[in-house]
Amino acid sequence: MEQTQTPLFGYRKYWAECFGPAPFLPTSREEMERLGWDSCDIIIVTGDAYVDHPSFGMAVIGRVLEAQGFRVGIIPQPDWTSAEDFRILGRPNLFFGVTAGNMDSMINRYTADHKVRKDDAYTPGNIGGKRPDRAVTVYAQRAREAFKGVPIVIGSIEASLRRIAHYDYWSNKVKRSVLLDSKADMLLYGNAERAIVEVAHRVSRGESIHDIQDIRGTAFIRKEMPAGWLEVDSSDVDTPGAVDKIPTPYEDTKDLRDGAGSQPPCATGEQPATDVMEPEARAVKVVDMNERRLKRQYRDRSYIRLPAYEQVKNDPVLYAHASRILHLETNPGNARPLVQRHGNREVWLNPPPVPLTTEELDAVFEQPYARAPHPRYGDAKIPAWEMIRFSVNIMRGCFGGCTFCSITEHEGRIIQSRSEDSIAREVEAIRDKTDGFTGVVSDLGGPTANMWRLNCKSKEIEESCKRLSCIFPGICKNLNTDQTPLIHLYRRVRELPGVKKVLIASGLRYDLAVETPEYVKELVTHHVGGYLKIAPEHTETNTLNKMMKPGMGTYDRFKAMFDQYSKEAGKEQYLIPYFIAAHPGTTDEDMMNLALWLKRSGFRADQVQTFYPSPMASATAMYHSERNPLKRIQRHRGEEVKTAKGLKARRLHKAFLRYHDPDNWPLLREALKRMGRADLIGNGKEHLIPRFQPRHWRPKDGARGGAFLTQHTGLPPRDTGSRRRNSSGKRPAHGSGRARGPRRP
Repeated sequence: MEQTQTPLFGYRKYWAECFGPAPFLPTSREEMERLGWDSCDIIIVTGDAYVDHPSFGMAVIGRVLEAQGFRVGIIPQPDWTSAEDFRILGRPNLFFGVTAGNMDSMINRYTADHKVRKDDAYTPGNIGGKRPDRAVTVYAQRAREAFKGVPIVIGSIEASLRRIAHYDYWSNKVKRSVLLDSKADMLLYGNAERAIVEVAHRVSRGESIHDIQDIRGTAFIRKEMPAGWLEVDSSDVDTPGAVDKIPTPYEDTKDLRDGAGSQPPCATGEQPATDVMEPEARAVKVVDMNERRLKRQYRDRSYIRLPAYEQVKNDPVLYAHASRILHLETNPGNARPLVQRHGNREVWLNPPPVPLTTEELDAVFEQPYARAPHPRYGDAKIPAWEMIRFSVNIMRGCFGGCTFCSITEHEGRIIQSRSEDSIAREVEAIRDKTDGFTGVVSDLGGPTANMWRLNCKSKEIEESCKRLSCIFPGICKNLNTDQTPLIHLYRRVRELPGVKKVLIASGLRYDLAVETPEYVKELVTHHVGGYLKIAPEHTETNTLNKMMKPGMGTYDRFKAMFDQYSKEAGKEQYLIPYFIAAHPGTTDEDMMNLALWLKRSGFRADQVQTFYPSPMASATAMYHSERNPLKRIQRHRGEEVKTAKGLKARRLHKAFLRYHDPDNWPLLREALKRMGRADLIGNGKEHLIPRFQPRHWRPKDGARGGAFLTQHTGLPPRDTGSRRRNSSGKRPAHGSGRARGPRRP
C-alpha cells in the first residue's frame, strides 16, 4: 500500500489552467459561457447552498481542483425528484463529485427524537426540506440517470461515516455500505483533497476509474481479492487457541515501528503469524488471528477481513467487533486496508489519507475564494454563513476520541495546523473584503479550539500508535501539550490593525487548557465574550468512561482558573457547561446525580442534547450492540453496556437535565418514586423538584400534553378547551369568581 506522496500542489496542471480562476465556480450554463467554457471537467453536486468560503466543503474541493487546472462547476441543492437539474451544466468530461454537504443529511433533517426539523442552516432563508434524505445516495442515482457512463465519486461526512455496514438510527437496522446503495464508482472518506486531486489527474490521463485502486482514503467494490496479498481474518470474535495478553487502547505505546524490530501486538486481539509467503505467490493466503507472528515483509501487503454485512446485520456482537477493528485501523502510519463482504461483492477500504502538511493546508485555505454566498441567492440569509463569516479555521483533526463524536472518524486524530502567517492573512482578508466586519473576529478555532500545533513528540511513536485517544484516561506522556504558540497566535491576531477583539467560540478541551495556565489566563482575559461554552458532558464516572471524557475534577480545576483570572481582569464572566442525556451506559441514577449537581451548581439548561447515534461512532456501536467496543469484544464475557432506548426512557433522561421545567415534573416524580428517591420531591432547597405543579400550570402542546400525562402519571388529561356553558350561555361560576382547576399532585 505504500506509495510516494505527490505534494498536493505538485502535479503538472491540466490544460484548462489557461482559463484562470473564476470569480465564483459556475452554477449555470450562462456563467460557463461568460467564463468561455464549453464544458465542465468535474461537476460537484452538493446538498448545501454554494458559499465560496473555506468553511464549506464544496468550495474547498472546487477551488483545490481549479488550482490543478480543472474546470469545476457546482450544482447546489438540485431538485432530486428528476434528473433535469443534474443536466444543467451538461455532461462532465471526467466525473461527478457527489456530496450531501457539510452535515449528514439525516442529522440535518431529523432531531434525536425523530422529529422533522423545519429549518436548515445551510439553505437560503433557513428553510428545511431542500435536500433529500440520504442525499449522497439520491444525488448519485440522479447523476447516473442524467448521464449514463459518467464516473460517480461520492464523498462528504455522510459518505465517510457510511463506508462500511453501519447502524442506521432512523430505520433501526444495519444498512449496507453507501457505495452499494448509491451505485457509485468510488468513495472518498475523510478530508479528501489528496484523493480527489489524484483521481482527477489520473482520470484526465485516460485511466479508467475502475483501475484506480491504490489511493489512500478511497473505498471501492471488488469481486475478488488481489493476488499476492495476505488476508488477516478478523471475521469472528471467539477463536480457540492460546492468546497473549492484549493491551488496552489506553496503554502507552512502545517506541516501535512497523517493519523495524519486533511487531507490537494489536489491541484488536490480532496476533502476528509465522506463516511464510513467497512474494511471487498468486493465491490469497488466509491467516487465523491467533497465529503468532506475521512476517514483517508482508505487513504492507496484508489486509484485514471484517465480519460480512450479512453477519453484522443480524449479530450485534460482531457489529461491535467490526466497529472496534475499524477504529483501531485509523492511524495513517500503520493502518491496513479493510475488506467487508456484501453478498458476492467486497467493499475494500484503503488506509486513511496522509495528513496535509502546514504548507499544503495554508495553500488550501488561501485559494481565491470569494468569501461570500453565490450571487444567485440575492439578499437571502444563510445562517451557516452568517455564523462563520467573521471566523477563521486554524486546524483540522482531533485526538480527543470522544465516542459520540464523528470528527475523529472523518478528520483523523493527527492535528493538521495552519501557519501563523496564513491565519493572520485570512484575518486581514476578512477585515478588507467581508461586508459588515466591525473589528470582532467571532472565532479562532476548529474542531477543538486549543489543539493547534499539538502533536506527538515522536514521529516514530505516532506512526505506530493505536490509542483511540491521546488524552483519555490521562494525557499521553508522548503528547506535546504546550499551548504557548497558541498564546502568541492570539496576541498577534488581536494586535492586527482594524481588529478590536478576537473571540474563541469553538469547543475547548479544558483538560488540555489546565496544562498551560498562561493559556487560560490569556483566554479568559482577552478572548471570552462574557460566556465560555465547554462540554463536560456528564458528571458520573461510569458514563464519562463510555464517552472517553475526563472526570469532573479536571472541570473543577479549570473553573477555579477561569474564576480567578476573570476576577483579576475585573470581568464578570461565566462558564456554560454542556451535557448529554441518554448516552450509552448511562443509568437513570446517573442522570439523577447529574441533575442534583446542576441544581447545586445553580445551572438551568435552556437547551439540552440527547445522544444522537450517528453512523460509525463508537458510542453508536454501544447503543446498537449493548457491548463496549473500547475493550476486546467477547461473545460471552465482553462488557455489556445498557443504554436508554425508546421514547419514554430517553425523554426521562432529558427531563433530568431540565429538572427546573414544570413540564418535566410529573414524569420526574413518577421516576423518583420508582427509584426509591421520593426524598428528592419537596419544596426545600435539598429537593430536586417540588411536590405540586404551579397553580395555573398547563402542559405545553405536543408530546407532554394530556395524553402523555395520562400514560405516564395516571392522571386524567386536563381540559384545555372552553368549559361547558349553562343554558344562559355563561360559564359556570367557581366559588370566589376565579376559575381554579384541581391542584395537580
